[in-house]
Order: sequence, then C-alpha cells, then structure tokens
Amino acid sequence: MSPFIIGLVLLAALLHASWNAMVKSGGTPQFSIASYRLISAVCCLPLLFLFPLPLEASWPMLLASAIIHTAYYATLSMSYRTGDLSQVYPLFRGLAPVLVVLGAALFANEYLPSGAMIGIGLVSAGLISITFAGGAVGKIPAPALRWGLATSALIAAYTVADGIGVRAAGNPFSYIIWLFVLEPIPIGLWLLLRERAGWFGYMRAKPGKIAAGALAAATAYAMVIYAMGVAPMAMVSSLRETSVIFAALIGTLLFREPFGRQRIIAAILVCIGVVLIKILS
Repeated sequence: MSPFIIGLVLLAALLHASWNAMVKSGGTPQFSIASYRLISAVCCLPLLFLFPLPLEASWPMLLASAIIHTAYYATLSMSYRTGDLSQVYPLFRGLAPVLVVLGAALFANEYLPSGAMIGIGLVSAGLISITFAGGAVGKIPAPALRWGLATSALIAAYTVADGIGVRAAGNPFSYIIWLFVLEPIPIGLWLLLRERAGWFGYMRAKPGKIAAGALAAATAYAMVIYAMGVAPMAMVSSLRETSVIFAALIGTLLFREPFGRQRIIAAILVCIGVVLIKILS
C-alpha cells in the first residue's frame, strides 16, 4: 500500500471515530445515524449529474451494500443502547478485519501475504482486547456482546460488497455517490412511518451537530471505498479500524473514560500491526 493510501485510511479512521462518538453521545442513535445519512444523500444528489452511472456489473453489490448498511445501522444503534462506547466499538471494529480477510478470499479471490496477515491479526487482537480487558471496561453486558458480534459481521459484509462493487463500477466516485443516495432510503422510510415526530424534533434541535456528523461520516467512508478500489480490502479494513484508538482517546478526553494500561497495550499492538502491514505486504 502506498503512503498516500495509508494516510487516507488513517484520516478516515479518525473521522469514523468522531462520528461514532457523536452517535453515542446524541442520546438516540437511530435518529443520529438517519440524519447523517439523509444530509449526505441530499448533498450527493447534484453530483449524480456530474458522474456517469456505475457500470452494470457493480449494481448488485451497490444494492446489496445499501441493504446491509440498513441492517448495520439497526445493530449499531442497539449496540450503543446496550453497551458503552469503550466496550462495543472495539469489539465490532476489531473483529471485522478478520471477517473481511475471509470474505475477500471467498468472494473476490483476494489473498494476502503472510506478513500482512500477521499485521491484521495484531491490529484485531489489540482492538478486541480493549473490550475484554479487566475492570469496568471488560464488563460487557450479554446483549451488547450479541449486538456487537452481529454488527461486526455486517461491517465485514458491506466492506466486501463495496470492495467488489467499486472495482466493477468503472468510476469510484460514481459508486460512492450512488451508495450515499440509496443508503438512507430504508431507514428514512422506517422512521417516517414509526417515529416521525421524534426524528424531526431531533433534527430541529441539533442542526449543527448533524451537519458535522454527516460530513465526518460521508467523508470517512468515501475515503475507505476509494482506497478499496486500489488496495486489498482486508488491509484497508484493518487500517480503518485503528479508529478504535482514536475513539479511546475521544472517550478519555470528552467522556472521561479511563485510558488505562490495557488501552496503552492495545495501541502498541495496533501500531506494530500497522507497521507490519506496510513493510511486509
């Protein structure tokens, strides 16, 4: 992977941690997520006329990703309702790269050298260790564990779908724009039917936070999709999940969560893994 792509994905990781912290602190995760996606979609609508349609071969993956993202937003909301950010976020972001390795091999015939595999393993082990560390951080409720595991599987599923789709689209920006336009339709319709008053009230009350979260969420995943168009999916996924370290720092600085020895060890493992991904792949 080139230094440019590594830097791009690490910046995406920081943005990803930022918008997830906003979702967790917003009080109603489903309203936050739907609002971010809606704003992103509205901003992308004019861009549909500036880029060609994605090639036909990419549309199955594009539609599959939109559906998987809808399920992911539901499990993500439940994860944040049942567990702390410092518990569930490392779990599903840490397990996802391992699942992406398997998915990329099965569905895209994408196999990595042993050095990259070791690096990804270290990154995932470091991240997951935060969830199961001793003390208050490690006491994850059973419902949060179940929702976190479901979320990790869905993250891997949409990552592989988007990795395959963007490569078949002909133009990566066409794929990104259409995905962002399609994504909010299912969750938006659901909230309009079930919780319209609450959702609209949330958007009226927090326009600044919604705009910031939408910008961070859209920019972060656009960078990741672009990177997967030119680099192995599992390596991009693993680098992206360094967002857990950024989330730990955000939790410490903003939510007064303890950083602690385990998070320091996890950060060291992640850094070693990232170096191995760079020099041995």
